[in-house]
Amino acid sequence: GAIVASPLGASATVEYANVPFLGGSDVVDVNNANVRVYTRFPGMYPTVAGKLVKYGPYTSFDDIISRKQFTSAEKEVLKKYQKNLTALEPAPEYVIDNYNNGLYR
Repeated sequence: GAIVASPLGASATVEYANVPFLGGSDVVDVNNANVRVYTRFPGMYPTVAGKLVKYGPYTSFDDIISRKQFTSAEKEVLKKYQKNLTALEPAPEYVIDNYNNGLYR
């Protein structure tokens, strides 16, 4: 008898609705975006951005500002970009790449 291989459907989400917040819009999701997205915001990268990624996830902008890991000067930088930051539900498939997204020069 012949052996027939039938492909099984992938279990991954085909479309992640929040992709624009990973760096493709003016608003960045602090829980899922890669650290290098913050290079667009002067003063954020690398220090403030690194702390954002390291100490998340966050529930809101107020949650970010309340964290003791940020100095008062860093909090001022964050406040400057408050309208550009949002805190969406962490998605494991993106959180894993917050520091290293596998893109190299």
